[in-house]
Amino acid sequence: MAAFVQAGTPPRGEDFIEEIGRLKTQFDVFRFMKGLTEAYRCRAFMVLKLPPITSSELQSNSVINNWPAELLSIYDQECLLPTSPVLQRLRRSTLPFIHDVAASANREEGKSQLAVALFERFRMSRFVYLPTHDASGLRGAVSMAGDRDLFSAEEIKDLFYVAIHVFDRLAEIRNLDVRVVDALTDREIDCLNWTAAGKTSAEIAEILALSEHTVNHYLNRATKKLDTVNRTQAVAKALRVGLIK
Repeated sequence: MAAFVQAGTPPRGEDFIEEIGRLKTQFDVFRFMKGLTEAYRCRAFMVLKLPPITSSELQSNSVINNWPAELLSIYDQECLLPTSPVLQRLRRSTLPFIHDVAASANREEGKSQLAVALFERFRMSRFVYLPTHDASGLRGAVSMAGDRDLFSAEEIKDLFYVAIHVFDRLAEIRNLDVRVVDALTDREIDCLNWTAAGKTSAEIAEILALSEHTVNHYLNRATKKLDTVNRTQAVAKALRVGLIK
């Protein structure tokens, strides 16, 4: 993230492409996006999948974000997604755009004042939305929000370029995670589950009627397959990709 620190102003979009290609996990992408958001004097970001027409929750369609938890919770409790003018525009266009919350208060069902007050409370009154899609055709968008001055055309162009690469990299990470899940055996998953529950190798061996040596073998193999360096990291990644619960 050196480019963010060294530059007095946000660098050009192409400066980040090599860095994005090196990101290995969703958390790496999260940290990258957090730094990018700060560099562009914004407060929050979100990478989201384009919600289906029947969807009523924003959180379930977010891939990664750093929106305030209270804001997200109220947004979904008040069912603001179905009347969102942003969602309507994302469905009919793939061009980037600026969304000013107060100027776009054209929601139905009397939700306009609530939405404006909510976003202004968290100083997220202006958004830039950057529509994109992955190789499978899954549509989505990257957004950044805050109360800064207007984004310049050059900034939007650079962010649009970055957004394409970020969304594509997240898709690649998801595909890698799916392949990892498919590669693990039932016994390896069992051992990870019991490790997550706080059991030692000896205790897992007794539970599964295996030798302690065999349990360690399963855990070491799972650790390598998950591209992690120890059991703690293996359990954390297995939890993140939904391999264990």
